[in-house]
Amino acid sequence: MISPVNDEEIVLSLQKPALWNRRKLELVQWTERPKLKLAPKKTAFFQGCMIDAELHGTLCLLNRKHVATEFSCAGVSIWDEPEDHSLYAYITMKADERSGAFVQWAMRYMRHRLLVVYELERNRYDLSSFFLGHNRSFCQLMEYCASTFEFETKTI
Repeated sequence: MISPVNDEEIVLSLQKPALWNRRKLELVQWTERPKLKLAPKKTAFFQGCMIDAELHGTLCLLNRKHVATEFSCAGVSIWDEPEDHSLYAYITMKADERSGAFVQWAMRYMRHRLLVVYELERNRYDLSSFFLGHNRSFCQLMEYCASTFEFETKTI
């Protein structure tokens, strides 16, 4: 099922209305509770850039399998405070045949836990955790998906 968010984004993943309601409620609850910094951010270098260490393994695996990623975040930015960060872990990748196959693979494995949006204007996929507070499990599940992904080239 494909669901348009607006003229420029299409939701490719399948979340039921009850899950969207839960997501909205989680966001409201998050905005109302105190924000505590639990641990300092862990970073690593990947292709000359500083990235979240929790996604390093995933990005390395995807790179080795020729799935080109653009941006990623595992949670709190190195420059941000706990109140001003990405609530959802995410990875973006340019849309092509190989990344499309990976997206389908990840959606089959992660099901409702993965939100996938296709951005028409930028021709890219945005894969993110669907629920608040699931950033660590998103990172672990994405690494599993990357480690088990095999791209089969079609021969004519």
